[in-house]
Amino acid sequence: MDLFDSFKLSKEEITKDVYLLREFALHDSEHLLLADMRAVIGQAPLRNMMTPMGFAMSAAMTNCGELGWVADKAGYGYDTLNTNTGKPWPHMPASFLQLALTAAAECGYTDFVPDACLINQYKISASMGLHQDKNERDFTQPIVSVSLGIPAVFQFGGLKRSDKPLKISLNHGDVVVWGGDARLKFHGIMPLKPNSHAALGAYRYNLTFRKAG
Repeated sequence: MDLFDSFKLSKEEITKDVYLLREFALHDSEHLLLADMRAVIGQAPLRNMMTPMGFAMSAAMTNCGELGWVADKAGYGYDTLNTNTGKPWPHMPASFLQLALTAAAECGYTDFVPDACLINQYKISASMGLHQDKNERDFTQPIVSVSLGIPAVFQFGGLKRSDKPLKISLNHGDVVVWGGDARLKFHGIMPLKPNSHAALGAYRYNLTFRKAG
């Protein structure tokens, strides 16, 4: 049986080429998804990476898959090795891959096969400023973003940082998929407000799947 057989799809195109799949990750194997996430973090611990300007990012990060996104004073980009340990990133769990493939396919991206999953951990008051995902080689491939834990407000703007963004409330299990004309638009997360989740405590986790190489 497919992991998503029991799921009733709730898909909304919130703006052109940006899709919101409410509770899409809350399927029969949600416990496996969370267990696999904890296992990845156990192999490649979260850390607050540095920006090129020398500031620590408020969200702690790690990766799994063939490539991992890294940031330091030299800049932003992907690496086959965990720059903190010199070892390859953990393999992408099957539960991660199936979730990403299924979500992308529901939004019309049937050939999407991610080779990188960035895991962000947000504590209360942590945020992510408006930015573009532009370190990947093929911008025809979408981004698949999975929200877990406490709620967050996702901002999705335009092709300029100054464009006024939409504000979208995201809850545990929600998935956002964007590509096409929206692929290089600015987006971010507003500072998290105090809250708690039964399984993940006072944290929000974000799984971002990308075809980087």
